[in-house]
Amino acid sequence: MERFELHILGCGSALPTTRHFPASQVLNVRDKLFMIDCGEGAQIQLRRSRLKFSRLNHIFISHLHGDHCFGLLGLVSTFGLLGRTADLHIHAPAGIGELFAPMLNFFCNHLPYKVFFREFEADEPEVIYTDRSLTVTTIPLKHRLPCCGFLFSEKQRPNHIIREMTDFYRVPAYELNRIKNGADYMTPEGEVIPNARLTRRADPTRRYAYCSDTIYLEGVTDQIKGVDLLFHEATFSQEDSSRAKETFHSTAEQAAKIAQAAGVKKLMIGHFSARYEDEAVLLNEASAVFPHTILAKETLCVQV
Repeated sequence: MERFELHILGCGSALPTTRHFPASQVLNVRDKLFMIDCGEGAQIQLRRSRLKFSRLNHIFISHLHGDHCFGLLGLVSTFGLLGRTADLHIHAPAGIGELFAPMLNFFCNHLPYKVFFREFEADEPEVIYTDRSLTVTTIPLKHRLPCCGFLFSEKQRPNHIIREMTDFYRVPAYELNRIKNGADYMTPEGEVIPNARLTRRADPTRRYAYCSDTIYLEGVTDQIKGVDLLFHEATFSQEDSSRAKETFHSTAEQAAKIAQAAGVKKLMIGHFSARYEDEAVLLNEASAVFPHTILAKETLCVQV
C-alpha cells in the first residue's frame, strides 16, 4: 500500500513544558505532506522527523489560539531561507490573513515564494481541499473561539490491471483506462470479458480524523464514523472534568466515548495539560472505555 502515515511533531497544550512541543502533526499521503496545526517549534520537529520541507505545500490550522499557530512565522521564514519557490497554502478559520499578513510583510517581505491564506467558516462541514488522492473536510468543533477539526479521506484508486490477462486477450492500450475504471472488454469476435478477470481491486481507502480543541461534543460522531485513526484531544483526566468544561476541552474518558460511539478503528489522544507529568493516567482512563487507544508522542509515526 502507498503511504498514509501520521507524524506527531507536538502533542502538548498551551503551557510549555520540557516534555512536549505544542500541537502540530504531519500527514504523509503518497509522499505529499500536509501539516495540521503549527505550534512553536514545528520546524525543528520537521527536521527531527526527517520530513522533506519541499513536500509540504498545505498547512491546516484548526483555530487561532497561539499553541496551534505561533510556529507559522518561523516556518514560513525558514522556507524562505531554504530558497523555496513553490506556493504555500495556509487553510484556517476566518481572520488568519488579517493576523499574519502584517507580520509576514515585516519579517518575511522578500520571500522567493507566495503564501496564500485560504480562509473558511468553522460552523459547518466544508470541503476545503481536494486533489487526485485526497479530500479534506472540516469538522465543526466547540471551543472558546471558532474551531474545527479535519477529516482526511483518501480517494479510491482505479483497479489494477492484471497484465497477463490483458496480454492474453490482446487488449489494446487505448482500452486500459476504461478497464481500470470498471468496464468489461469486448473482443473483436464479440466475446465479453468480465472486468473481474482483467483487474484486481485497488487497496481499500483510508481515513484520518483530527479533533482538537473541543468540549465533549457527541455531534462529531456522525462525520467520523468508522475512520481508521482518530486523534482526539484529551487535555484533562476525568478527575479534572470541571476544568475541562470551563476551558472547553475534553477529558481522556470523553475522547474514548467519542471513539466508541463513532466505531473508529484506533484512537490517539493528545494535547496534554502540563499538570500531568505521566500521561499514563490519561491512557488508562481512555483505554478502560476504548481499548484500542494510544498516546501521542513527539516523533511518533503511525501507519494509518
